[in-house]
Amino acid sequence: MANELAMRCCTSATRDINTVTRRVEHEGLSFLAITLANFGKAVQKWLDQGFVDPWDQSGFRCSGLTGFPLFMAGFRDRVFDPTNGVLLDQPDIEAIYAMRQLTLVFSKIALPSDPRQGATTRVVSASRERLAMSGFIQCENDVKESDSLLDPQYLADFKRIAGLLYNDLFSKVDRDVDFGRIIGKHGPGAVADRLTSNGKWNLRTWPTRLEPFFPALEFLSPNSHFNGEIRKELDFVEPGSETPVRVITVPKTLKTPRVIAIDPTAMQFAQQSLLAAIRSALLEDGFLSSVIGIDDQTPNQEMARRGSLSGDLATLDLSDASDRVSNQHVVAMMEDFPFLLGAVQASRSTKADVPGHGVIRLAKFASMGSALCFPIEAMVFMAIILLGIERELNTPFTLESVKDFKDQVRVFGDDIIVPRDMVLSVVDELSTFGCKVNIGKSYWTGRFRESCGKEYYDGEDVSIVRVRRVLPTQRQDASGVVAAVAFRNLAYWQGLWKTAAWMDDYLGDLLKVFPNVTSSSPLLGRESALGYQFQRLHPNYHSPLTRGYYVVATPPRDELDGVGALLKCFSKKTSAIETKYLEHKVVEEHSLPLTSGEMEHLKRSGRPKRVGIKLGWRSPY
Repeated sequence: MANELAMRCCTSATRDINTVTRRVEHEGLSFLAITLANFGKAVQKWLDQGFVDPWDQSGFRCSGLTGFPLFMAGFRDRVFDPTNGVLLDQPDIEAIYAMRQLTLVFSKIALPSDPRQGATTRVVSASRERLAMSGFIQCENDVKESDSLLDPQYLADFKRIAGLLYNDLFSKVDRDVDFGRIIGKHGPGAVADRLTSNGKWNLRTWPTRLEPFFPALEFLSPNSHFNGEIRKELDFVEPGSETPVRVITVPKTLKTPRVIAIDPTAMQFAQQSLLAAIRSALLEDGFLSSVIGIDDQTPNQEMARRGSLSGDLATLDLSDASDRVSNQHVVAMMEDFPFLLGAVQASRSTKADVPGHGVIRLAKFASMGSALCFPIEAMVFMAIILLGIERELNTPFTLESVKDFKDQVRVFGDDIIVPRDMVLSVVDELSTFGCKVNIGKSYWTGRFRESCGKEYYDGEDVSIVRVRRVLPTQRQDASGVVAAVAFRNLAYWQGLWKTAAWMDDYLGDLLKVFPNVTSSSPLLGRESALGYQFQRLHPNYHSPLTRGYYVVATPPRDELDGVGALLKCFSKKTSAIETKYLEHKVVEEHSLPLTSGEMEHLKRSGRPKRVGIKLGWRSPY
């Protein structure tokens, strides 16, 4: 890849390759995933601030004359002036892309699964997990401190802005809760009480807090005929005896794991039910759906491109975004809608079991893992952003004047886009409400912008592809094979053709069978602008068939019968006749074909415990 990009930039990468090879031999995977990635982040900062800061990178040998790192100097000198480090008037876009691609390609690689490295991996993981849990506790303390310091007038202004934005939406959901139109739904994830996927449908433990808004018999019984049977088995739990959310870490990068919280089944059931109502109401509102993203990241990416070209839009990223949204803010936002507020608070877990710290009481609204976390945090951020813009304008917003910012403001989770001229006021307001802007991943001064996985410089796409796993050495490493094939195809469509060709040789030797296919094919193969290949026709349908490997992932055996089975079937039937929005287009769910796993959902359910690959004949498209 380095040689290919060097040819595209008319420079040499020989010394850079030697440096990386030597340091990986001594420092291992951490050099690629941490040290090299930190250099890439420094490059992005240089692009934003407009000059090279040698103090940003002490991990590489520097020139005695300029003080700039010698590493990747051939690429850097096509972007920054080699004498003073100032960004060139016409920097080489290919060199910008090359520097980002080569330094960040391993930034999100997973831990190796080689058993010979297992002991070291576990020690490093445990150490970083302890740091992550300490960070979770620190976030909780920061939220409590921010709540105590927040001026009541600021909270009143926040409520006023939220009212302008969400009165209609909240009114719809408030009526849905009041009239009992909320339909129970289980999510796909794990639960704190460790019930299996099908076992959730036999749930018989119900917090008393849920009962006024989510009556147990209405949510746990297929119909009134079974109420007596379920009533005998029901165990109502008082608030003091509720199961706390279980805080765990999941892989994010080699440097830092991601902290999520797993809710109890009953809470998750109620959250998923509310999420469907909130999501439906949000997508029905033309203005809100244009400024708050739920499903589609494309508008954020397009606005980031516009911002890099014109410079009039800034992209902001928040650190620990979910863990810094105070429940106090959510209460203020919804307090004029008693049924909605009551349902949201009833379905919110108030305690968390944090490894190494015991059970603590939560001031935050919810951590990542709660079904309501994503939409509620986006609503909170949007209200705070507009409050910051209002303070900068020094004029109270009206509903009409808010809509003037339709094409200048957007939130998708913690990816935020705001007008550049208002960015300092917005950052200050976010900080006032306890949010923490990640300055290292927020851009507004130069021509570099990033949002929702897409990066742009001066209107040009400089997004990169990443290696997610160590390359597999045997076919039995199914996850590694799938990741390697995905990387090969992404590299091909990114224009890294020599890199893709190298991967073709590697995977061809490993798999022996590696055909040309399209992106929609179930086969693991190489995608190409030249189309697909096939060896024979299906004996019955006369459609093309190609021999190759395909993924086999069988849901675990989890048999369900009786009342729970009937409830699940009714729930699936209800979902099938409802419509859902996918990329803002209405699609009838029952028009989608059922897979064999879905047809056997009462026998097998849940996420597969292992993934395998199998050789066979499948469609190449």
